[in-house]
Amino acid sequence: MTANRTRGRLAALLLAVVTPLVAEFTLGNPPLRMAWILLLWIPIYGAGTVLIRELVRRAGTGWTGVLLLGAAYGIVEEGLALQALSSPTMYGAAGWAPRILGLNSAYAELQIPYHAVFSAVIPILLTDLVFPSLRDRPYLGRLGVWSAGVVFVLGALLLRVTVVTSIDPGYQAPTAVLVGCAVAVALLTFAGLRLRLPRSASSVEPPRPVVAGVLGGVVVFGYLALLFPFGGATQPFFTHGGWVVVPMVAAAVLAVGAGWTLRRWTAGDPWTAGHGLALATGALVAHTAFGLVSNADTTTDRLSLAAVGVVMVALLALLGRRVKTGGVPSGVGGSL
Repeated sequence: MTANRTRGRLAALLLAVVTPLVAEFTLGNPPLRMAWILLLWIPIYGAGTVLIRELVRRAGTGWTGVLLLGAAYGIVEEGLALQALSSPTMYGAAGWAPRILGLNSAYAELQIPYHAVFSAVIPILLTDLVFPSLRDRPYLGRLGVWSAGVVFVLGALLLRVTVVTSIDPGYQAPTAVLVGCAVAVALLTFAGLRLRLPRSASSVEPPRPVVAGVLGGVVVFGYLALLFPFGGATQPFFTHGGWVVVPMVAAAVLAVGAGWTLRRWTAGDPWTAGHGLALATGALVAHTAFGLVSNADTTTDRLSLAAVGVVMVALLALLGRRVKTGGVPSGVGGSL
């Protein structure tokens, strides 16, 4: 029992550290020369994802629960802590697309699913692959869960009084927006802890893991490229005016199509840990590749991010070797 508790704490610690690395560092945000900023993000990212996993594991709602609570996390960070979902100046996001109900619509479409995948699903999947024997159980006891919750709230406040005061001083979201975000978080959390989707009635034989990896890469790069202005663009995918609705709809169709495909692939037993790791690897490689295109402003930053990408791929390859040699049960990376 003591050994399991120790391993659980180690797994929770790994998850807490991996999450901001996956969500921010491997995207080149921040660049390697400013890596110390990760210290500001570990409390909210790390504790937030640990909390998500602990709650979902106890509720038994699987990847559906992780996705929904990951989306709730995204609203907490972007809507309540940073308040970037409604800020008229932060990141220039207000100019990406028409604002809807006081929200930066394209930014919201980009960031909320992004956090669900890169701040929740992928870090949890990778940590489960590292600690496969703990896959079906919580990492922490009740005190650990409450502690993660407290650190998460303090982490959100830390972002509010540090990052926001430096890049968007003086802005305070309207009360209606804050209430709306809080309600959305409550609804997503409730659904994430209650909703148990039945297995897909129509499963298909999943392709080879490499195909799953290619799908993950194409979908992630395509989704980011459709919604995040890059290469000097001021609106998504180099559009102007009302034409921004085209990439926004295309991104939504791409995400829904990928979700539908993955639901069918993962419905049967042939989906393995190798498939899950390949899918995550493709997504992460595309994620870093897009960072090279969009976030790296100087040659030094590009070389640094490329080096981060090489290290990331090497670590994923080591994990893949462990999966292939039987160090990870075949079900890990499938249903949670």
